[in-house]
Amino acid sequence: MSDRRPFVLPGTGWPDDPATAATPVAGTAAAVRKLARSAPDLAELTARQSVCRACPRLVAWREQVAVERRKAYINEPYWGRPIAGWGDDQPRVLIVGLAPAAHGGNRTGRIFTGDRSGDWLFASLHRVGLAAIPTSTHAGDGQRLISTRMAAAVRCAPPLNKPTNDERDACRPWLDREVAMVLPHVRAVVCLGSFGWEAALATLAANGVVIPRPKPKFGHAAEYTLDGPAGELLLLGSFHPSQQNTFTGKLTESMLDAVLGRAAAVAAADPVTKPESRGPGPSERGHR
Repeated sequence: MSDRRPFVLPGTGWPDDPATAATPVAGTAAAVRKLARSAPDLAELTARQSVCRACPRLVAWREQVAVERRKAYINEPYWGRPIAGWGDDQPRVLIVGLAPAAHGGNRTGRIFTGDRSGDWLFASLHRVGLAAIPTSTHAGDGQRLISTRMAAAVRCAPPLNKPTNDERDACRPWLDREVAMVLPHVRAVVCLGSFGWEAALATLAANGVVIPRPKPKFGHAAEYTLDGPAGELLLLGSFHPSQQNTFTGKLTESMLDAVLGRAAAVAAADPVTKPESRGPGPSERGHR
């Protein structure tokens, strides 16, 4: 494919593209705050997320990747834009991760789609009843989340998977506003990795959820019952399904299934059924 555009133009036919040519574009952190606050509904919020250009380093990187491409995908078009939150508009389960992968979401246009981490995550979600099919390969592939929504703390693929603090903070209003819109329905929040954990705690606190002191500590299978404006919700931690964690066995299928299965059980009950909070078990305390 000779036409290597750095990003897909909004409204030009990419499956599930939430934006149009008329969607307002945030070019600064201040504009992100303004456009996030003023979004009238979730559909418009995700559209605005998907065209953001507030962080120059991230914009340059995601578009460079979209032009250069990985050899395996050399003839495929790349999305090359921010990855908006995706899933149920009234989710019982909210999953919070770090950021899209350069050749995963940045290529496919959907969070956790098109890379090994996504393969692990969607297979597990399907096994526990939170995804319609066990694979997520590209936008428009028929995948559907069940009572579940996914969001990233940072919406653009960062170099070396490491956003700066300024980039994290510039992107945070998108997450804060999205959580505000869905929080009345959420009963379980699953955090993938320590970055997702910290991002979730910050945005939950900003949206009226009481965060206990000392602050909940991340660990795989860590659980904390929190008091939110709409009632109790369960905070759950999981190791990130990265290649490093899955190849080494730090995260196994059964470990991921246990955390997501716990979330699925909570999603089916109202309110959260666990009366007390707990931290990571003894075997998990060294993996924070």
